[in-house]
Amino acid sequence: MTGRNSALSKINMDKHDAALINLLQDGLPLVARPFADVGEKLGISERNVVERVDRLRRSGIFTRFGPFFDASAMGGAFCLCAMAVPQDHFDEVANLVNAHIEVAHNYERAHRLNMWFVLATQTNARIDEVVRDIERETGVKVLCFPKLEEFFIGFKVAA
Repeated sequence: MTGRNSALSKINMDKHDAALINLLQDGLPLVARPFADVGEKLGISERNVVERVDRLRRSGIFTRFGPFFDASAMGGAFCLCAMAVPQDHFDEVANLVNAHIEVAHNYERAHRLNMWFVLATQTNARIDEVVRDIERETGVKVLCFPKLEEFFIGFKVAA
């Protein structure tokens, strides 16, 4: 990631923030008050959990907070895509790409292919349509990399 996202420099994370990040990657408990349950596990109040999640989200540490749905398991389709975006148009292209509801996440990379994003749709044909729309709107070719095998990874921080 380039200097465009300096979220880590904007916030001083403490041991509870790190533990919260690690715990939430395993999902929220399916109970009436999930943040109270998380707080109990961390030794902090429900309100403190909610405040921390909000602060981490606003600071950019959490780029999104919500459920993750596996489109293919639900009968849909998804595809990893990449673009070689001219640096002086990067933000403009990112805004156009991100305006599509089918874009699940979008990342900048220090590489010739500097924009990577995931498309999640109901059908493979819709992936093709969205790719054509993005290319028409941005004037930049979209390379598509369909999933061959799925790997589950996590990001853990020192707590």
